[in-house]
Amino acid sequence: MSSHPAFHAGEQALQARAGVQAHMAQIGPRVMRDHMPDQHREFFGLLPFLVVGSVDAGGQPWASVVAGAPGFMDSPDPTHLQIRARPLPHDPLNTTLHDGAALGLLGIQPHTRRRNRMNGTARLEDGGFAVEVGQSFGNCPKYIQAREPVWTPEAPAGHLAYEGPGLDEASRELIRAADTFFIATAHPQATAPGGEARHGVDVSHRGGPPGFVKLEGEVLTVPDFMGNHFFNTLGNIAVHPAAGLLFVDFDRGDLLYVAVQAQVLWDGAELASFDGALRLLRMRVTHVRRVQGGLPLRWGPSEPSPQLAGLGSWSSR
Repeated sequence: MSSHPAFHAGEQALQARAGVQAHMAQIGPRVMRDHMPDQHREFFGLLPFLVVGSVDAGGQPWASVVAGAPGFMDSPDPTHLQIRARPLPHDPLNTTLHDGAALGLLGIQPHTRRRNRMNGTARLEDGGFAVEVGQSFGNCPKYIQAREPVWTPEAPAGHLAYEGPGLDEASRELIRAADTFFIATAHPQATAPGGEARHGVDVSHRGGPPGFVKLEGEVLTVPDFMGNHFFNTLGNIAVHPAAGLLFVDFDRGDLLYVAVQAQVLWDGAELASFDGALRLLRMRVTHVRRVQGGLPLRWGPSEPSPQLAGLGSWSSR
């Protein structure tokens, strides 16, 4: 177990505001590991895809996805994960992945609602890359819509359909219909020389009823529900407000990468209007990249998370 604090100053500030800092100071060292337990090592080997958070040279985080037949990831020892896959065409990971890059990883099995998180540093290898663990920890299954992914190697390559500083109409339609997205954030030390891997990049899942992402112009507003009180995402935003979003069209395999500037709202009429929301995450779009097709996975039907029962919606205001 590491002698360092499990949570950085941004995460601690959010925990203090939520009234859970003392409690999390006790829990953190027990669940935030500097290695992967065997259960996590085996879990990554079962998956046909991996969500990856990275940061570009300008400090902008990006959320990405890599995919392969189950077994394309394996862990030769508790402090390393090998990924035998290359970034998809047009994915920002093509330019952010390099030796020593700070990465956040999310292994998620939607149909069983299992997920594990890890961050660390990358090393390029033939046919892929490896990640040395900085922090490894499990996550609760809340708000995951159950849909089973199947590796589909015959899927055609994607093509860049749109890129620009704002959302096009196809991007807006995908966001309005979404019940899931992924968000990458980073601590400022993620790109600093000698920065610590444990204060690196994080990537996580956000789920809700279809339409839970409110879109007004170039601003997205998302309810933040009861979670594990780690505040990895919101804590990073407190000290580095740039974030990267990834929306997936599970029917067509389209991918939407969105760079945003984010802030957390703790009160107000808008928050009060969404039953079950404890905070709001407001994000202003700064750059968009939409890739049509290209994700080599097919997805089974969706089964909504049982935790969504009793939560509100924007349309119920």
